[in-house]
Amino acid sequence: MKSVRRSEEPAIDPADASSVRERLLNTAADLFYREGIRAVGVDLVVERTGVAKTSLYRHFPSKDDLIAAVLERDDRTYWAHWDRVAQAQGQDAKAELATHIKWIAQYIDRREFRGCAFLNAATEFPSANHPARLIAIRHKAELRRRVGQLTRRLGAPGFDILADQLVLLIDGAYVNGQLTGKKGVAGALPEAAAVLVDAAASRSRRQR
Repeated sequence: MKSVRRSEEPAIDPADASSVRERLLNTAADLFYREGIRAVGVDLVVERTGVAKTSLYRHFPSKDDLIAAVLERDDRTYWAHWDRVAQAQGQDAKAELATHIKWIAQYIDRREFRGCAFLNAATEFPSANHPARLIAIRHKAELRRRVGQLTRRLGAPGFDILADQLVLLIDGAYVNGQLTGKKGVAGALPEAAAVLVDAAASRSRRQR
């Protein structure tokens, strides 16, 4: 039997649907980041976006689906920027690493900085199987993997230890920057990272 579309569910142009979805994601991302994910309900997202609640649920069947979509997009955006930085540095692993550390420090220094969205999400959702926590864990594992690739390319002995140290510095700066802003110690991130890298390079020279 041929299905009949309900009168209250008109056909939606794909371009319009994509636009509504992006508006919902943009609004939710902004509210989640500034006010906290648990503090923001779907009613507020709908109100700020100016769409019907049915439109939200058409794209995101639950709030958890919306949260996951926001974090997945943040994850793609983060790594797309990382890749652009990496391509601009060519094969110079030390320069690439320093540039990554620099743009992360600059991001933390922004007036609107409210912490790392992934660390924030993991804190709000301690349940091991919550989608937000799973995405946060995956994001941080990818950070460790990419930093590890760079420290390996540096040829430093104990490159795994160096990678762990650098990731701890980065995440520590994210947390400190959220709490203390420009008056905090996050601005020391590039110099601290450089000290670790130079120390590893010095050990490598001594062992040759």
